[in-house]
Amino acid sequence: MNPDPKLINILREIVNKGDFDASKIELLPLEEQELIKELQRNGLLEEALAFVEAMDDGKNWEEFKDKINVNKKSVVINWRNIFQYAAVFLCVLGLIYVFQYETGKQTEIKIPSDAIQLVMENGDIQVLSPNGEKQIIKKNGEVVASQKNNEINYRSANSMDKLVYNELKIPYGKTFKVTLSDGTQVNMNAGSSLRYPVQFIKGHKREVVLEGEAFFDVAKDKAHPFIVKTRGVHVKVLGTKFNVSSYKEDADINTVLVEGSVSLSDAANRKAMLVPGEKGSWNSKNTEIAVEAVDTRFYTEWINGEIVFRKTAFRDIIIKLERTYDVTIENNRKNILDKKFNASFNKNIESIEKVLETMSKIQGFTYTKEGRLIKIY
Repeated sequence: MNPDPKLINILREIVNKGDFDASKIELLPLEEQELIKELQRNGLLEEALAFVEAMDDGKNWEEFKDKINVNKKSVVINWRNIFQYAAVFLCVLGLIYVFQYETGKQTEIKIPSDAIQLVMENGDIQVLSPNGEKQIIKKNGEVVASQKNNEINYRSANSMDKLVYNELKIPYGKTFKVTLSDGTQVNMNAGSSLRYPVQFIKGHKREVVLEGEAFFDVAKDKAHPFIVKTRGVHVKVLGTKFNVSSYKEDADINTVLVEGSVSLSDAANRKAMLVPGEKGSWNSKNTEIAVEAVDTRFYTEWINGEIVFRKTAFRDIIIKLERTYDVTIENNRKNILDKKFNASFNKNIESIEKVLETMSKIQGFTYTKEGRLIKIY
């Protein structure tokens, strides 16, 4: 007996589209419906699809069922009163057992370096496709968020009594948007990560941790201040729009205020207040937080795909291009590292080749590109 074609087709559709639609599995037997749900919760759908597709003869399929049955006999007695869906749990155990039996080693899920990763509270990782749709489901089956294309939205119907955190990691070359449970919208730039509560709780400050760059449009809530924690600075607001850039490789942490007001503070109790149109820069080597008036568009247009350089050293331009286009740039022209450029490009329109072609005409360098490696001469 071969694997059920309906099971394979449904697994394939869910994996390819990234869309878990419960209505699509209603034609399957109840046991297989529960199995697919459990595989989805455990992030094993792709592995399950690969395995059943590889079963090209009846013998393999019978061996697979035998492995599940063996596990049922040995485990049900001990766990019947603990797991609500013991049969489904045992099917998952059997599936994992067969994965390990076939490969002879512990199964490892390899996540591509260019994948958008959602790290759940228990450490499980879900990969989000920029063009996909899916529901983010807790172990108990509760839907806590939903993703559509380039955005994930946290709006849980059930209230929580303790803070539970997720972390969103954005690779080089991509951007993403997350709407938090209070309605705060966060646009995340390439090479950034944000750790945040699945649901904010009354009586607690609204705190998130940022590495990289993000633009915040904070929902107003006077009773619960919103705090962005970075490497060295805490940005505190009630409701406002601002941009924070805190990449590890950058010496300064910059906060640019578009609307409202924010206060900045660090571990040394240095403080600063910003008004719209100002940038606050923190550097561990300075004695205070520097504040200056700026054109905020230069610091926020990345949301629309714009890359803006204003008196920017070429060494810093290289870093920004690597993040934006997910490439590695090897520069062999050390004499231009400190030269400064004024330019603007749109990554959605202009390729990395077009950007380098334009800049090479100004500075007279040449370059080669092989895959994601660019060499400047």
